[in-house]
Amino acid sequence: MTIDPAVFARHVAGLVRAIPEDPEIERAADLLTKALTGGGVIQAFGSGHSEAVAMEIAGRAGGLVPTNRLALRDIVLYGDAPRSELDRYDLERDPSIARSILDLAPVRRGDLFVIISNSGVNGVVVELATLVKERGHDLIAITSRAHSEAVASRHPSGRKLADLADVVLDNRAPYGDAVLSLPDGGATGAVSTITSALLAQLVVAQTVRNLLEAGETPPVYLSANVPGGDAHNLKLEALYAGRIRRGA
Repeated sequence: MTIDPAVFARHVAGLVRAIPEDPEIERAADLLTKALTGGGVIQAFGSGHSEAVAMEIAGRAGGLVPTNRLALRDIVLYGDAPRSELDRYDLERDPSIARSILDLAPVRRGDLFVIISNSGVNGVVVELATLVKERGHDLIAITSRAHSEAVASRHPSGRKLADLADVVLDNRAPYGDAVLSLPDGGATGAVSTITSALLAQLVVAQTVRNLLEAGETPPVYLSANVPGGDAHNLKLEALYAGRIRRGA
């Protein structure tokens, strides 16, 4: 068996063509639009490779300014947990970490949460989603339905991220994420980061469209590497002082 990168590229291209047809994208954008027009901030969380997708939502060129990225490291950066906590292999499986992350974040009523997890079953993700809903926030999940439905929850409740979200965006990654089978088992060529990032960008684009159609000026970042970018961005960020963080 030969691993063919072209096969991977064709597989991803097929997903890229199909994903924009998902009606849940518009539903997710409607929730973002409601949050932003109501003065809310978009709170994005992902652990492991899913944090890359949270970075697509919060604090990047072309993205929305009223966004905040939550992360496992927040318990050290903004809390009093020792640095050694981040070395735990099972950190994202520990439900108790979720409350610390949430309580340390500058969250207000009306904020919306986007939680990204390919499996959607780890303790932190499910507990964070549970707390978010208990506190009355809208929740969008970006996850793989195929993988999530094939594995058991690691949360004591038995629930999964998709069970708790108001809108579920399916990244269409297969069980195990990778799509090119290896001769002795396993696979290479993971797709979830690519497709989840696409979903995130499609939701942001539709949200910007919604705001424009409502006659509003979307609060969108310019690249910091174009003339005037810093001044533009700092002016918009000042409108959300104390509510958004741009740390590590």
